[in-house]
Amino acid sequence: MKLSVVVPSYNEERTIVNVIDAVSQVDLASPLGKEVEIEIIVVDDGSTDGTRRLLDTLRDRPDVHVIFHECNRGKGAAVRTGFAAVTGDIVIIQDADMEYDPSEFPRLLEPIVRGHADVVYGSRLSGGRPQRVYLFWHMVGNRMLTLLTNVLFNSTLTDMETGYKVFKREVVDNFRLRENDFRIEPEMTAQVLKNTNLRVYEMPISYYGRTYEEGKKITWKDGFGAVATLLRCRLNV
Repeated sequence: MKLSVVVPSYNEERTIVNVIDAVSQVDLASPLGKEVEIEIIVVDDGSTDGTRRLLDTLRDRPDVHVIFHECNRGKGAAVRTGFAAVTGDIVIIQDADMEYDPSEFPRLLEPIVRGHADVVYGSRLSGGRPQRVYLFWHMVGNRMLTLLTNVLFNSTLTDMETGYKVFKREVVDNFRLRENDFRIEPEMTAQVLKNTNLRVYEMPISYYGRTYEEGKKITWKDGFGAVATLLRCRLNV
């Protein structure tokens, strides 16, 4: 079995190497009971700090494939570029900012490996795992967008905007994604939920969130774009 880890990155020189090292060191064989090869596909989305220089030093690592965008196009564009390069049986998105802990990969992969799921979401809002206490209105926005998602698509998700989304390869191959920015999250979710044949599971995850002073990029303004994308996908426009 092969796992493709897509890492969209933009100006993350403080964390990018740590994220890649953490992913490469995850023990999947012991908890899952089978050997799992990991390929790491890093898409640098036109970084202007030292991220590109650091990624250049990793070019000779056989488990790391680095793709550069010459200009900043947005997280959605980086994810789509990464998806086009995957060769694994299972695909997971890993943000480059250390808000999400790769040591939780085994928990997220287990429903797929055991044959129960086609898609797994890591939920920051279902409880049971460490959560940084911060940004009340950010939490409210996430819950409102998730509620809208559930109303539109008759689902029971608790965290639509989570960065940890895991897919069987064939799910990724069937995506028809066009969003370039953070609207990629609701677009992927809408396409998953509209396919009623897909078995979708959630697993609780830890969340080590950043403040805006620490480099967080998504803002309340992105919420309006998420609403528009959910409605577009629901109405097929």
